[in-house]
Amino acid sequence: MNVEATKESTVASIAGAIGEPARARILFCLMDGQARTSTELAVVAEVTPSTASVHLNRLRAERLIEVLVQGKHRYYSLAGRSVARALEALSVLAGVPRNEFVPSTPEGLRAARTCYDHMAGRLAVGLLDRFAALRWLSRGSSAPDALDLTREGAKALEELGIDLEGTRAVRRRFAYACLDWSERRPHLGGALGAALLKVALERSWVSRDLDSRALEVTNRGKREVRARFGLEA
Repeated sequence: MNVEATKESTVASIAGAIGEPARARILFCLMDGQARTSTELAVVAEVTPSTASVHLNRLRAERLIEVLVQGKHRYYSLAGRSVARALEALSVLAGVPRNEFVPSTPEGLRAARTCYDHMAGRLAVGLLDRFAALRWLSRGSSAPDALDLTREGAKALEELGIDLEGTRAVRRRFAYACLDWSERRPHLGGALGAALLKVALERSWVSRDLDSRALEVTNRGKREVRARFGLEA
């Protein structure tokens, strides 16, 4: 079998793993970056624990999830940011074309949520728009969607509390435009997007919903976002 045929076979196998509804529910549940037990994922997938185990084994075999063993417990999580990004892209493809896009996403998720380890939703899209308008961003050279910081942008984000040297040292893409499945427009992904979410959580601009990917924008966060970026959150 030649290389191209092997690649096609692998893609088909991965697509088949994602394409089963129960497995898809498991994967999208794990997009918040939090690990969960097989029992919790069985509830999410709406299957029995034994059936969930079969599904989890299939997803592990395709390297879509990974497992961490702690004592008697086994915790499952997505096998990296590339999986989360692929799922986000599939969410976009799953949308029904309309003359005028009207999101059907629940308002809590549409306003602000996590996309693996960075922010997504209306707030995140608005922030990327403002960063661009303030000329804090430039196009990167590594890929069509790659982004980088201008001198003004680097200064502004360092003042915000982001360690840019440490962020650039992380072995992953620095910044890119990640297409948002509810807004159908990009938000900030990559190491810089993760660093921005970390600062927002540390400064209590947003808080996590323990039962979903939703982020709640706090009163402090609304004031800060309005004062710093001119956005209404």
